Amino acid sequence: MKSRYGMVIDLDRCTGCGSCMVACAAENNVPRVAAATPRNGITPMLVHPVSDGGTGKAFIPVLCMQCEHETPCASVCPQQAVQLDLATGIVTQMPQRCLGCRYCMTACPYHARYFNWWDPAWPAGMEKTLNPGVAVRMRGVVEKCNLCHARLHAAEDKAAAAGKKEIDPADYVPACAEACPTAAIRFGDLNQPQSDVAKESKSPEAFRLLAKLGTEPKIYYKSKRPWVRALAERRPAAKMAEPRPSGNTAEPRPAAKTQEVKNG
Repeated sequence: MKSRYGMVIDLDRCTGCGSCMVACAAENNVPRVAAATPRNGITPMLVHPVSDGGTGKAFIPVLCMQCEHETPCASVCPQQAVQLDLATGIVTQMPQRCLGCRYCMTACPYHARYFNWWDPAWPAGMEKTLNPGVAVRMRGVVEKCNLCHARLHAAEDKAAAAGKKEIDPADYVPACAEACPTAAIRFGDLNQPQSDVAKESKSPEAFRLLAKLGTEPKIYYKSKRPWVRALAERRPAAKMAEPRPSGNTAEPRPAAKTQEVKNG
C-alpha cells in the first residue's frame, strides 16, 4: 500500500462543538432535510457524547474507520460499490454502483454508514453554495465518509501541474480536520514515520475502536483518561448517550410516521 491515510482524534481536546459535522456536510454537499432524524439523517461525521456514569464527560467523533483488513462493508457488497484503494488506504464508496441493499450498513460494526432516503433538495438559491468538486448523490444509495476524496484529487492535480509525483501533505486536509477549532483531529499518512499522525498513532494513549475485530481501522483516538480508553472495547459503567443530531433542528417524528417514510 503506497499510502495509508488516517487520523488521530484527541478526545481530551474535543469539546463536542460539532464544527467537524458542519464542515463535513458543507464539503460533501449533504442536504439539510427538514424531516431527518438521528436515525435516518446523513451524518458521515457524528459526535457522540459519553459519560463515565458520574461527572466524567467526553465526546467521540465517529466516522468511517477506513478498515484495512477484511473490510466488512466491502466484503458483503454485491455490486462492488465499496473498494479499498490500495494507493491511499481509503475505503471508497461509489454511488453509481450502489443498488441500496444496505448490506454494508448491516456489516459495519461502527454504524458509520447512512442510507439516502430522499432526493437531494435545497432552498432556492442555496444550490449556489454547493461544492463543485463533489457530485450530488441520488436517493436510494448508501453514503459514508471518504476522507474528502475530492480534496485528494485537487491535491493530485496541483502536484501534476507542478510536475511533481507526490502531493504536498498541506494540500490534502479533510474538512473536519481543517475546521476543528481545538486541533483535536490530526490527519496524515500513517506510512510516513515522520508525520505527526504516524507518531501519535503509536502513543501509549492512542487506541482504536473495536480493535479486537481485526479490521485494522486507520482512525485512531487518543485520551489520557482510562475510562475513555475502556470504551474502545466495551461499555462497562460508562454510558453512551444518544448521538448528537446531524445539524437538523426538526424534532424526531413518532415511530408510526418514521415507519411510513421507510416503507415509502
